Amino acid sequence: SWGKGHAQLPETLTVSPLLPQIIQTQLSQQAGIKVRATTKAPLLSVRLDRRLSGREAYRLSVGPRGMQLLARDSSGLLQGGQTLLQLVGQYGRRLPQLSITDSARFAWRGIMLDVSRHFMSADFIIQLLDEMARYKMNRFHWHLVDGGGWRFPSDKYPLLTKKAAWRTLADWDSWWQHDRRFVDEGTPRAYGGAYTKDDIRRVVAHAARLGITVVPEIELPGHSNELPAAYPELTCKGKWTFDATDVCIGRESTFRFFEDILDEVLELFPSYYIHIGGDEAAMNHWGSCPDCRARMKQEGLKDEHELQSYVIRRAEKMLAKYGKKLIGWDEILEGGLAPTATVMSWQGEKGGIQAANMGHDVIMTPGSGGLYIDHYQGDPKIEPVAICCYSTLEKVYSYNPIPEAIAPDKRHHIKGAQANLWAEYLYTTPLMQYRAFPREIALAEAVWTPLEKKNYKDFERRLDNA
Repeated sequence: SWGKGHAQLPETLTVSPLLPQIIQTQLSQQAGIKVRATTKAPLLSVRLDRRLSGREAYRLSVGPRGMQLLARDSSGLLQGGQTLLQLVGQYGRRLPQLSITDSARFAWRGIMLDVSRHFMSADFIIQLLDEMARYKMNRFHWHLVDGGGWRFPSDKYPLLTKKAAWRTLADWDSWWQHDRRFVDEGTPRAYGGAYTKDDIRRVVAHAARLGITVVPEIELPGHSNELPAAYPELTCKGKWTFDATDVCIGRESTFRFFEDILDEVLELFPSYYIHIGGDEAAMNHWGSCPDCRARMKQEGLKDEHELQSYVIRRAEKMLAKYGKKLIGWDEILEGGLAPTATVMSWQGEKGGIQAANMGHDVIMTPGSGGLYIDHYQGDPKIEPVAICCYSTLEKVYSYNPIPEAIAPDKRHHIKGAQANLWAEYLYTTPLMQYRAFPREIALAEAVWTPLEKKNYKDFERRLDNA
């Protein structure tokens, strides 16, 4: 609601110490003023008020005698702070008198970035986090490993970043269709990269200051053709082959490997959720592998789908020891879903509907709903090459994460939605930014705003003025 008149920000703005430090810093930088925390009659008073209703709720008021930010919790303080930064970005130091009461529709408002197929630096990730926070997105799903290269640093398995993080070609199509070989770190003209533990600590710490949870993904049992470049014993063939995309499930050494890796992941990532992939296993060697056949007989598994489910259930138990919760792509439904798993529904909404109706938590990410923002957003004749398909701005904005096919008493299992940026054709950082924006902003509003208040034409108008 709008008041009358304006309020001028002074050269030194006094604020309550409760205003998050990162908001204080950004406010100083954006407004070109000094910001000083004080408990003595600050111009911007900040306090918690549990009476505010709604997820991450806040109320921001700009009046003739000062400003006030009330928030239900620490997340609400950050979101209200971001709104204040938006106002300063639009109006400068002369703010209109107004009152904004706001809260989030969904708890999970995310973006996934694949850094395996094309590597993105930690500095760039931090820039992306800043933009996510600006639009109140709060989950960064970091797809750290895949067939394009292993990016996670491991002390226990150092060959992963020495032999499986660098490949012969940067061009994805040429490499994936005809080569798929990895080379040692330091090889001339090799393409790739890996993060250090300090890189990850820096990203996780910055995200935490912004109220963003970093959810790591360590892919198993498929999408793993980088692993035999470093540790060939993890595959059924015991060597690198062009089509070796799955790990061997029959050998206990495979599970020791993943348990060791997850131990190292949990040292760096405090997230309650850990993503283990679980999608698109080729299953092309399991049927002929003596170890996998023995495992199936021993565990009474009737087919390869149940063998994959066995892997997911064991991974779930590994994480449960630490009080963590497993997330997987919707293929983890095949062969039986692990009891406490959360499903990320990407193959349309069917998997998410099934999982929610079974009583499992779900995050919606369907390409059919426009949430694969690596797809074209315009005419392919003039757009940079993409993997396929269309994901227009309006389609992303219009997406509703709760399908009608979910029973009304199960709809609370839909935790939110995220946009996915797969990196087959993200050759450069500017190209990644072009794919992400403005569609990421459209999803941010789609998962924050109440369904009845969404208005695409109004969104377009405001986006043009941003």
